[in-house]
Amino acid sequence: MDFSLILFQALMVTGAIVLGNRLIVGRPVDHGHVASSLFVRIAMVVVDYSRAFFPVILVVFVLRSFVVEPFRIPSGSMLPSLFVGDFILVNKFKYGIRLPIGNIKLVEVDHPARGDVMVFRYPHDPTQNYIKRVIGLPGDTIGYEQKRLRVNGELVGFNEVEQHERASKGRTLRFAEYAETIDRDTHRVVIDRGRNQREREQKWTVPAGQYLVMGDNRDHSNDSRYWGFVPESHIVGHAFFVWFSWDSGSRFKVNWGRIGHVIQ
Repeated sequence: MDFSLILFQALMVTGAIVLGNRLIVGRPVDHGHVASSLFVRIAMVVVDYSRAFFPVILVVFVLRSFVVEPFRIPSGSMLPSLFVGDFILVNKFKYGIRLPIGNIKLVEVDHPARGDVMVFRYPHDPTQNYIKRVIGLPGDTIGYEQKRLRVNGELVGFNEVEQHERASKGRTLRFAEYAETIDRDTHRVVIDRGRNQREREQKWTVPAGQYLVMGDNRDHSNDSRYWGFVPESHIVGHAFFVWFSWDSGSRFKVNWGRIGHVIQ
């Protein structure tokens, strides 16, 4: 469901009704001077509701399309940076001001940097929004071997921070968190100790106008390693703040410790 399109349609319908009422009647409908037929009464109700909702829809449309948009995290592909149940805010103008319908860029502002957490439209189904970390910029050569990244031939900083164990379906799952540094950005990634640690090297050269992205939960993320690059035209915005969070283990429990978290 494209909520931007629904919001735009609601804005157009309510705006057309309000404008039509102004042009035809010349002023807001006066209930005391209108015939009492059923059709006219229904029309009056529609006009009144449109006049009430139009400014609200307009403000929401402008803020959501050009300033900031909320999203919910549905999966664990960005653990430990983002949890299932996090509600985040996404800066819509950092990477350029775009039309909400068609995502056409109107004004150039800035470009994604390595390490940014970016929301984008999934290239193979643009109706779906994905969130991943930017690893490769246009023209970069990215290598990935034994869970470590190379950016343009240079190994990125990668230091183990802590280890975790969790029981699942009668077996013990082992994970390790690492502090990964790309350029000046340091963030944490999760490595599944139960997965093959000696994978053969993967290597990509990022085409012009596209980006290579990965999830921070490296062994449990559907990202550029499997389906390719993100075109610049599919960028939605930069994720920067957790404004609310449900505990993924309980539908009705608020995860207070996550609220106010700045995304890094």
